[in-house]
Amino acid sequence: MSTVHTNNAPKPVGAYPHARRVGNLLFLSGVGPRRAGDDSIPGNIHDETGNLVGYDIQAQCAQVFANVQAVLEASGATLANLVDMTVYLTDLGRDFKAYNEAYARFFKGVDACRTTVGITALPTPIAIELKCVAWLDD
Repeated sequence: MSTVHTNNAPKPVGAYPHARRVGNLLFLSGVGPRRAGDDSIPGNIHDETGNLVGYDIQAQCAQVFANVQAVLEASGATLANLVDMTVYLTDLGRDFKAYNEAYARFFKGVDACRTTVGITALPTPIAIELKCVAWLDD
């Protein structure tokens, strides 16, 4: 077993690695759309007092997909190694169509299984998070 940490993805918000390899399976911790380096969240819209008032799901999708790719690459994998993904959306009714279109463009040719779940909140002010499992060759 080995753990994976990378500076090319945002730091985890808790005491856990970006991923953990067990045999030929790679389990990614939940990945959100924060940017590596500054933890900013693309697409979040704030009012003049700093309160979150909206977000752009397309911008968050692009970043979370790039973050998944960064963790996979740090693990010696690619998008093609993905076998299963669980996607959490905080507003399934509003965001599913746009997310599904962004997913189809980014993951074109990737045959991973996928489940999308609507939830009420995530631990940081993000609208999407992915939980992934990949298969690594010896």
